Amino acid sequence: MSKDYHHGEQAEVDTSIDIEIYEFINRFKRGVWLFGIPSWIFGITDRSLAALADGSVSVTEIVQMLTTSFFFIVWLYLKPEEKFEADNDLTKFQGYLCLSQENRLELKKRHMISQEYILPFPYLCQIYHLLNLKHLETVHSFSLNNLKVLRVSEFRPTMIGGMIKFQTLLDSPVNPLRIWRQPIVEVDLILHTPHTIELSIPVYDNKRIIVIFYAFPLNEKEHRLFIEIYSDLQWPKPILQILLHFASCLTLFEDLPYLRNLAEIDIERAFKLSRVSKQANMLLFKRFVELYGTTKENVKLIGGQ
Repeated sequence: MSKDYHHGEQAEVDTSIDIEIYEFINRFKRGVWLFGIPSWIFGITDRSLAALADGSVSVTEIVQMLTTSFFFIVWLYLKPEEKFEADNDLTKFQGYLCLSQENRLELKKRHMISQEYILPFPYLCQIYHLLNLKHLETVHSFSLNNLKVLRVSEFRPTMIGGMIKFQTLLDSPVNPLRIWRQPIVEVDLILHTPHTIELSIPVYDNKRIIVIFYAFPLNEKEHRLFIEIYSDLQWPKPILQILLHFASCLTLFEDLPYLRNLAEIDIERAFKLSRVSKQANMLLFKRFVELYGTTKENVKLIGGQ
């Protein structure tokens, strides 16, 4: 008992030290980044004044100004992450993600992009969409280039959610997603809490792309959606961030007509039908219904947790 206690105490100390080191490095990087901004502005101004001093601008001077401006824009994209304990909406909501402190820190280091939306559709519509595996084939047939869900290989319920593993196939040989992953991979979809859903996709060399959705009802007709993407891919971060922002925006654009149609039907009836559904692709959604129900009163309760 004493050994376990000291081991746990030592783990907490090690985690605390890791966090302090991470925060120090992050503060240092942010200081360097902030110092670089006026330096780049001075460089651009100096080049511009030098080019205009003689009343004419040569091709070489134009190239120099464009190159300097380009690198300044890249520098802005290299902005370090905010302080680890930043007091913003998403930090408050991340308490709904069931991770240990060590896992939370490791995930923070792999953070790529964040997006936030307020969508004019009921919260239940978003949950129904995110937990239905077939929507990867139908709603996102364009962005995923006709990706196929082959089979569900594992389903494991938890006290407040569940996890499902399923195989997906990139059927087309020219599918651009092949730059990320093998043709057939096993994907994890996890319901952490009634607000938090994780999609974990394996890519090459044991790397992964993790997408975490946080959905919160604002009222009966609106919900707030956070999209957080993490990855340990060893690509240049600015390039990877641009690609992930584009991919995330594209998939959300595909979602909108479908969510609008869902909002126009009796979504509670669709939830009730899921209770008797035996489709493997609906297992995780069925688990949500078992735990949290479908009524508006339950949605208000979930939103107030």
